[in-house]
Amino acid sequence: MSSVFLLDTTKKPLNPVHPGEARRLLSQGKAAVWRRFPFTIILKTEVVEPVVHPLRLKLDPGSRTTGIALVNDASGQVVFAAELSHRGQAIKASLDDRRVVRRSRRRRKARYRQARWQNRRVPKGWLPPSLFSRIANVLTWVKRLSRLCAITAMSMELVRFDMQLMENPEITGVEYQQGTLMGFEVREYLLEKWGRTCAYCGATDRPLQVEHIHPRANGGTNRISNLTLACEKCNTAKGAQDIRVFLKKKPSVLETILAQARHPLKDAAAVNATRWTLLDRLKVTGVPVETGSGGLTKFNRSQRKMAKTHWGDAACVGKSTPEVLKIDQIHPLLIRATGHGRRQMCVTDKFGFPKQHKGRKGTYLGYRTGDIVKAVTPKGTFQGRIAIRYRPSFILGKIDIHPKYMRRLHRVDGYEYRYGRSA
Repeated sequence: MSSVFLLDTTKKPLNPVHPGEARRLLSQGKAAVWRRFPFTIILKTEVVEPVVHPLRLKLDPGSRTTGIALVNDASGQVVFAAELSHRGQAIKASLDDRRVVRRSRRRRKARYRQARWQNRRVPKGWLPPSLFSRIANVLTWVKRLSRLCAITAMSMELVRFDMQLMENPEITGVEYQQGTLMGFEVREYLLEKWGRTCAYCGATDRPLQVEHIHPRANGGTNRISNLTLACEKCNTAKGAQDIRVFLKKKPSVLETILAQARHPLKDAAAVNATRWTLLDRLKVTGVPVETGSGGLTKFNRSQRKMAKTHWGDAACVGKSTPEVLKIDQIHPLLIRATGHGRRQMCVTDKFGFPKQHKGRKGTYLGYRTGDIVKAVTPKGTFQGRIAIRYRPSFILGKIDIHPKYMRRLHRVDGYEYRYGRSA
């Protein structure tokens, strides 16, 4: 079972406890709920000289999702697991929308001004907001978990995608392709890109082969946009046929494959651009940081016969991975970054015309939009996130609730939470 974080009376972290022990402490009045996500309780009485076991925080950084795991190196127990979904794409879309609005306004309401986009210097180590948000999200959770448990070491997967090799496997010559590492980078990328499934039949429980969408016999290349994964049966059946002929009875599958084949390499580029910056930021914390390759993570996972998940990969990062990982009944916390609201003062319709003015205040009667509350009303009990109004009538789901019936369970903090399936 996923453990519950425990704090002493001075808010110092103790050893995480079993959920049953946490329920006993809460029912006997010896502890109180400190945080809902991740679930943390705080003792009401002092503990005499507690023995705190050190934990290792393990990270598997990704472009869209980062795996997080807390592992006890001595016992092999996975204490906590989470998957953090980033919002880099949403930030990029918001910046694009803002740029369009500003350019439109300048053309409408100002005289022509010569472009001055080269009058600013980029500081050393600068990253675009869409990339830096990924680093900020990971650092936020490293700090939060450091306050909830005794983290004495960290492990991080320092993966690297060779962009030129993925675009053209023959860029360094045929001899390199025939070496010991033949096709390793390309195959790892294809496994991630195609979700470790056969592109033609969707099979996941059998060995997959690298397959050319446009056959080499008909002039196809080894570029990454022309490669996919197929099981042996589908690969043999397709042979040197054109994909449109092979999938003429499956138009939806054909459309999906052609669209996915043109998917850009921006996810791999995002990981390459942020990996060293994240490592440097983790070292600043003063906790020893171990790095491991993607190949080592895959080897550790296969040796322990674990399913492919983000938090499972995180638990297998680095040489420090215990021989036996105890992951029974682990329910990963699924975290999705949502941001802290927006500063847009005027809401526009789909045509760009103003339709609503937003107030400057973010709180009302002590509540903020996004707070998780429990409301006990004469009509029943309701629980969820609220949207405030600047009058004593808040929105909870599809109903209006007066604040006098509400009790806050969790303050909005820029993330949404839910629990995934057990291992």
